[in-house]
Amino acid sequence: MKKVILLIPFLLLLSGCSFSSLNPFKSEPVYYIEGDEIGKSNYNPKKYKGGGYTSKARHKATMKTYCVKGKVYHPTYVEVGDTMTGIASWYGPDFHGLQTSNGERYNMFDMTVAHKTWPMDTMVKITNLENGKSAIARINDRGPFVAGRIVDCSYAVAKKIGIDKKGTCQAKLEVVGFAGKIYKPSSHKPKPKVKLTNFGVQVGAFAMLDNAKALKNRYEKLICDNQFVKIKRGQLKTGEMIHRVWVMGFESEEEAKDFITANNISGAFVVRD
Repeated sequence: MKKVILLIPFLLLLSGCSFSSLNPFKSEPVYYIEGDEIGKSNYNPKKYKGGGYTSKARHKATMKTYCVKGKVYHPTYVEVGDTMTGIASWYGPDFHGLQTSNGERYNMFDMTVAHKTWPMDTMVKITNLENGKSAIARINDRGPFVAGRIVDCSYAVAKKIGIDKKGTCQAKLEVVGFAGKIYKPSSHKPKPKVKLTNFGVQVGAFAMLDNAKALKNRYEKLICDNQFVKIKRGQLKTGEMIHRVWVMGFESEEEAKDFITANNISGAFVVRD
């Protein structure tokens, strides 16, 4: 068992990223572990059929818009080569064994990180811009929820890039793969990207299915090739059925809003499926 040493509390406050803690601003002192050897995982993540470590249900849940301390975050899709710069930090013993946003148990000795908006299982290269050290890790959590910070690293990642004792650094993130796999460039194939959100516009809602079908047919004449119209059935609290007409296939919230404006659709609003 490695010896755990408590740093002076005022040196740095660590933002918590655990999905189960419900308090991403938990102000706990930073810890570091002595020694060079990284421990073995006690929380081996499950690999799902079709690739990745996150179930489809969790993927869908973690890609929904969410709010922390009054700030709204919009998870989005990325592609290989996308980058981001800012402050990298790390979280350790206080969250070891707790549930992460994608349903895994957080293991500070695994090569994982937390990111506020990029999809779960996205593979990222984290480069410490202050010393040139880098590491590749997988996103399995949301956070860090501190201004200026773009990624919260596990202890294993923090040690590899040299911030296990310092706590933070200026860093660059680069998308290098998905579903736990690293992308290898090929001149014959386009760079892969992942799209785990699907923005849409609700253009109408009806009790009668025939009315919904009529509106669906109308909007099918207005949409682009990469869009489609569907009828989403639901039930009101009164028990009555409702048929919502959704135009789907927008790549961003802004694109969906532009569709509403361009077609002057009264009462329409953006949805996510």
